[in-house]
Amino acid sequence: MAVNAILSKYGRDICIKDTTGWQSKIFKAFIQPLRYKNKMYLEGTPTEIGVMDSGYYLYIGPPEHSFEHLAPGFYLESMGKRYVIDRFEKIYKGGRVFYIWAVLKDAEEQRVYY
Repeated sequence: MAVNAILSKYGRDICIKDTTGWQSKIFKAFIQPLRYKNKMYLEGTPTEIGVMDSGYYLYIGPPEHSFEHLAPGFYLESMGKRYVIDRFEKIYKGGRVFYIWAVLKDAEEQRVYY
């Protein structure tokens, strides 16, 4: 199954925005709290399935929405929450980009624990 089909069915609405007021069309992606399974963390709150770090999220998005050509000051917005990209990578299947993987940081720097 193609990544876009899975994202369309299960992903949440998200858009890319910048400080000038520009925004992309709404598309679907996964954004989930980033949890660590090992015990090599310095801060965070243990949960049943790992540790939730303060304000970091895992992003899985469609290949057509990559971030390297965007101007400084852009951010992602979903469900009224803003995220900035900490790092990202294109994940390939064969010679084509299959999806975009990223670590996001809560733009408001709020510490949220579940």
